[in-house]
Amino acid sequence: MKLTTKGRYAVMAMADLASYSRDKPVSLSEISARQNISIAYLEQLFLRLKNKKLVKSLRGSRGGYVLDKPAAEIKLSNIFYAVNEEIKTLNCKKDSKRGCNNKSVKCITHDLWDDLENHINDFFDKIKLADLTRKKNEK
Repeated sequence: MKLTTKGRYAVMAMADLASYSRDKPVSLSEISARQNISIAYLEQLFLRLKNKKLVKSLRGSRGGYVLDKPAAEIKLSNIFYAVNEEIKTLNCKKDSKRGCNNKSVKCITHDLWDDLENHINDFFDKIKLADLTRKKNEK
């Protein structure tokens, strides 16, 4: 399975934002300090998150970012989609006639990995950003 730092960092940053933006906007430098993610990387991620309407920016001396909708409405799969992250367990394209091993038939375990990929994507589709912040606050 491949999940890059782009996807992991986007979820970390969004969870941080959901946790700390209840009273005021949160700056990328604050998220950077708490999550140890470079500001330049966060700027790239937040541009994509903003374009997909998951966050909005507020300008000014007390500006920063806030969630564009409640954390209970943002699925982790929405975050992955916003930053162009794909959860893949197969090397081949699902609809291709060519298999993972570049032969004309699918490999013997193709359906197993395809089912796993669907299970993982369903898992991320069920978890909301609010679930992450709630678990953090329970500890």
